[in-house]
Amino acid sequence: MIMAKANSSILEVKNLHVSFGKSDQQFNAVKGVSFNLKMGETLGILGESGSGKSVTALSILRLLPYPLAHHPHGKILFEGEDLLQSSSSRMQKIRGNEISMIFQEPMTSLNPLHTLEKQISEVLILHQGILREEERRKKIIELMKLVGFHDGEQRLSSYPHQLSGGQRQRVMIAMAVASRPKILLADEPTTAVDVTTQAAILALLQDLQKKFGMSLILISHDLNVVHKMADRILVMQNGQIVEEGSVKTVFAKPKDPYTKTLLRAEPSGKAISLKKSARSLIKANDLQVNFSIKHGLLQKVVGTVKAVDHVSFELREGETLGIVGESGSGKTTLAMAILGLQQYTGRVYFEGNSITDLSNKALRSYRRFMQLVFQDPFGSLSPRLSVSEIIGEGLEVHEPTLSKNEREKRISQSLKEVGLDERTRHRYPHEFSGGQRQRIAIARAIILKPKLVVLDEPTSALDRAIQKEILDLLRALQKAKGLSYLFISHDLKVVKSMSHHIMVMHKGEAVEFGATEALFQRPKHAYTKTLLKAALDLEINNHG
Repeated sequence: MIMAKANSSILEVKNLHVSFGKSDQQFNAVKGVSFNLKMGETLGILGESGSGKSVTALSILRLLPYPLAHHPHGKILFEGEDLLQSSSSRMQKIRGNEISMIFQEPMTSLNPLHTLEKQISEVLILHQGILREEERRKKIIELMKLVGFHDGEQRLSSYPHQLSGGQRQRVMIAMAVASRPKILLADEPTTAVDVTTQAAILALLQDLQKKFGMSLILISHDLNVVHKMADRILVMQNGQIVEEGSVKTVFAKPKDPYTKTLLRAEPSGKAISLKKSARSLIKANDLQVNFSIKHGLLQKVVGTVKAVDHVSFELREGETLGIVGESGSGKTTLAMAILGLQQYTGRVYFEGNSITDLSNKALRSYRRFMQLVFQDPFGSLSPRLSVSEIIGEGLEVHEPTLSKNEREKRISQSLKEVGLDERTRHRYPHEFSGGQRQRIAIARAIILKPKLVVLDEPTSALDRAIQKEILDLLRALQKAKGLSYLFISHDLKVVKSMSHHIMVMHKGEAVEFGATEALFQRPKHAYTKTLLKAALDLEINNHG
């Protein structure tokens, strides 16, 4: 971590308030937040989803939607200038030049229709006024090399979907540091990547910070990441700062009850007991998924990517299979193939019956028994539908003969089973916290009484305290209902606490498969050893 070179503050936030909505229906997202950022310092901001972390960061760059969001009180002083009073033209000059931001999900931040060269070019034209194409191209290649692309020149014609999650994040970092900003805001920069990629991204940020002398505001719910990177920490809850101090002090002697809860909330427990008589539920034989590489104006096929390469496994009733691997390793693609949502070759059996060659109509009768919970509880719930409509949507498709009263009873029961008040069913997703939204997503999955639930990074967007609650809920539901889980995650601690067996995927292949404890204690494949070492290194840095 980079300690401050001087005591002078480059940024001061004073009594910041952020409100959403009209005066008669106002929601106060940030309430009286004050802090300062010194030259060359890294300030970590911790807190659960909805605590006001990102809203505070977005306020610094005035990126909140106006007039929906406004600042009734407060000042944000950048080198003495109050950004809340600056003109729009002045803010355009500051954004990207003086203060830059890396967003949490690079796939939604990058334009899927434009090549990497075009997107980085736009930054150079806008912020540095580099109009000559040759000069821009040379600068882009330098930036790509700076953030770790050894084949930067060959990558310029690539589109975002052709990169892994870690590579996309590197592109975002290249765009953010193109003008060598004085402050870099990093909002959950490693949330969606595996531990090896996470370590590489953090090392890159530290290297760039040292090289350019930047100040860094790091927003995260991952305690290990903040401990590794930050000089000081702010802990936020319900829009307020509940604790502030040096990393060493806050981690060793936390004062606020919420901070203590966060520090205690490590994933724990183990997979529930599995019946010896448990029958086979899902069997996959030699699954393959290939994606075509297209190039040029006519999109000519020039090659093939093996997203899933000859993968086989079996999952029994009531069992959890953890699937781990880096971004782009084929984890989610494999799950989509099992659910019949992705074309594949090979065979999939459900309770002994082949479902590979079924028509969409025939497959529909099986789909109610195979449900999916997505990574992002914010993006997976329609903001236009009430909770009751979201949870009950599947009933309309698979049980259309149910009466309105019967449907309402089932919806209420599902909400109770995931620990939510049934009286909240007429509210909308934005009225719930991140953890509550994930409970709603789980309720939507279990209402159809499935036998298999695919959990695709179900806790990665949640802080540790809420994460632990969701894991406890999933174990309780599995025990009560005999559910089988395919549990996809890059968090090895989470996978270890849930899974009976673990499959490690790398470049589309299942490189290792084994019982959870045995795999963690005696990994065989080199890639598995690399994953475990990266996770251990982060833990050593945290506690050592």
